[in-house]
Amino acid sequence: MTDALEFSHIGKALPRREDFRFLTGQGRYLDDIKLPGALHVAFVRSPHAHARIKAIHAGEACALSGVVGVFTGRDLAQWTTPLRLAPPIEGLHPVEMTTLPVDKVRFHGDPVAVVVARDRYIAEDAAELVEVEWDALPCAIDAVDALAPDAPLVDETLPSNLVSHQSFSAGDVAGARSGAARVVESRFDLHRHTHVPMETRGCLADWDGGQSHLTMHIGTQVPHPMRGQLAARLGLSETQVTVISPDIGGGFGQKIALYREELTVAALARHLGRPVRWREDRMENLMAASHARETRCLTRAAVTADGRVLGLELELTEDFGAYCFYPANYMARVIAMILTGPYRISNYAFDVKVVLTNKCGNGPMRAPMAITSWVMEGTIDSIARELGLDPLEVRRVNAIRASDLPFTMPTGEILEDVTPLETLEAAAGAIDVPTFRTRQAEAKAEGRLLGLGLCTVVESTTYGSGFYKAAGIPGSGHEAAWVRIEPSGVVNASVGLMGSGQGYETPLAQAVAEGLGVSPDQVRVHMGNTDVAPYGMGSRGGRGATAGGGTLYLCAQKAQEKILTIAAHMLNLNDMQGLRLHEGEVERQLTGDWQSTGIGLADVARRAYLDPLSLPSGVKPGLDVSLTYDPPPMTYSNATHACEVEIDPETGMIRIQRYLVAEDCGTVLNPVVVRGQQQGAVAMGLSGALFEQVVYDENGQNQSATLADYMVATACELPNIEIIPMHTPNGRTPAGIKGMAEGGIMGAIGVIAGAVNDALAPLGISVEKMPLSPQSIRAHLRSAEKSGGPKF
Repeated sequence: MTDALEFSHIGKALPRREDFRFLTGQGRYLDDIKLPGALHVAFVRSPHAHARIKAIHAGEACALSGVVGVFTGRDLAQWTTPLRLAPPIEGLHPVEMTTLPVDKVRFHGDPVAVVVARDRYIAEDAAELVEVEWDALPCAIDAVDALAPDAPLVDETLPSNLVSHQSFSAGDVAGARSGAARVVESRFDLHRHTHVPMETRGCLADWDGGQSHLTMHIGTQVPHPMRGQLAARLGLSETQVTVISPDIGGGFGQKIALYREELTVAALARHLGRPVRWREDRMENLMAASHARETRCLTRAAVTADGRVLGLELELTEDFGAYCFYPANYMARVIAMILTGPYRISNYAFDVKVVLTNKCGNGPMRAPMAITSWVMEGTIDSIARELGLDPLEVRRVNAIRASDLPFTMPTGEILEDVTPLETLEAAAGAIDVPTFRTRQAEAKAEGRLLGLGLCTVVESTTYGSGFYKAAGIPGSGHEAAWVRIEPSGVVNASVGLMGSGQGYETPLAQAVAEGLGVSPDQVRVHMGNTDVAPYGMGSRGGRGATAGGGTLYLCAQKAQEKILTIAAHMLNLNDMQGLRLHEGEVERQLTGDWQSTGIGLADVARRAYLDPLSLPSGVKPGLDVSLTYDPPPMTYSNATHACEVEIDPETGMIRIQRYLVAEDCGTVLNPVVVRGQQQGAVAMGLSGALFEQVVYDENGQNQSATLADYMVATACELPNIEIIPMHTPNGRTPAGIKGMAEGGIMGAIGVIAGAVNDALAPLGISVEKMPLSPQSIRAHLRSAEKSGGPKF
């Protein structure tokens, strides 16, 4: 493991500066923004999973006092253009979506009309009065059933519900299979999730008719792409749209797309010439925002007698729901591309299918590749179980070692500066595997079920432009920043990111301070306003630190060069060699020591702005620097999770006794923020694996549209999460930053499944389907009892 780099401000555990306003009730969220005369909207939603719209009767609703109007998909079609996704990717079908449905609805909760009224209460009441005549259609609910030749078509412009199908093969998979001691087959079924941000979706659109300009206040993770989508769909230029994102109460990927409701609100503001606002309620959020994760996988591993993997095959089927807000192959492709992760596997093939069903459409959710580590690590555990080997030893046999780096994965992805074997040994040592096995055997003799899981994660982060080009997906992974030193010497900076609770303001200020040579207290970072921030790709894919922090760091270094050039001229020096800016003071290295020159940043700034004729030849007035940076196609962090559980055989309840993570995430901008991201990601992963589940019945009715039905873990259900920090800088990114926001979810899902299966292994039980609810565990135990196993 490479030694961590030395910095003055990067890596310091500074408190999050935004927490003061949040904890004192001074945060500024969407609902804190008030515009005089703003109208409110409420949406009329489909009670059917699949139905034709025969007629919409709005007379009674329009007659209600305070109602401004009721509008349908046909109205919106006159004011907006459809969303068409047609990237030239083999096996991916083009799809198109109108702003609101015109002819038919595709899922329970699909919005079919919108009511505009003086206040929200009237809008909601009026929405209840809108009558829709329906012609119910058969629905496709299960992804496998939806592939049947006679299945109802979700999108009638497509030949089938198979919206995307890609295959890939590298090496000699057939040869590996024929030369194997055994081929181990494993199945994994990850259920449907949704994001549950504390703050639901919402927006406030304000149209200025005199300026022909739209200002959209919206909690979005991607302000500039949001601006571009709004402009394109409304037939405006980007100069006619400003997106302003206030503080956001959580996003987790759900606040990336331009949703149909948000576009509707913008179009209505323009049509009516008045501000229009919308706030989604919790039932709408659970039912109709976006879902994620529902994926089935089958692996076949060709292995030697000592558990070495000779070849691996993956079959993946993803249930994408009814609509595509993104190219349908995107998330499944990431899973397949990085599946082999921490292991030396050269022969690999995958077959990936993405299927449309009559459910709420899928979108990216924090760690869209969440199933990856469960599938790979579960396959390793299956190999150990079938061959009677120690699962830790099977991991050691297959792990990528330092001597293998850089290692090219079979899909062409390059791993460098990663330490999967080192984190495995750190986690295994900390959890003390031999001692646990002794305790496990003693517990078994007492009729108790203890289990230990290990899960090594290689987490893809950042996603530079090279990734999108290789995937055939239009888009960029670059980021942009500006740094401006004002005449007084204070520092303003901006980047195209937007935080949604991560705590960006402090670590990004640290990155600027490090690159510039000032205290973080001198730096203010501006985000979320497209008229202020440079055009960037926003917050997604664990890119905040590498793309955002890295770009600001490089930009600040560029600004420091100009500062030192001016300072050298003020000191009558020929060049800036031997000068540095440290804590806002220009210092000169003399006889090995750094000594103050008596010139501060404010002195240089005044010269740059107020005395331009005294600047060196060729140096322009001002201290305003901008820069763009495109990261590598992917950067990778890695970690190993270890988890001890005890299962109550009478109730099926899983109790987590200990949980730890050895994580190598490169250079850390701020350990306080990073620890929060690590622990938060683990908590989210455990909650999803143990409690959360979107449930549809056979008629496509959402059965989990309240928080009484969609269960989310609280602090009472979650363990203390121990972190073993490790830091191997990335050699190709600014300051060695990697990113680490999603790996905790990947590891949590994989490790809890491994621990549960380890506990149940003596009973011949292998759990292949999540969530790991008490009901599910009891069902497995009862089945084992009926098959002649011990009774609990």
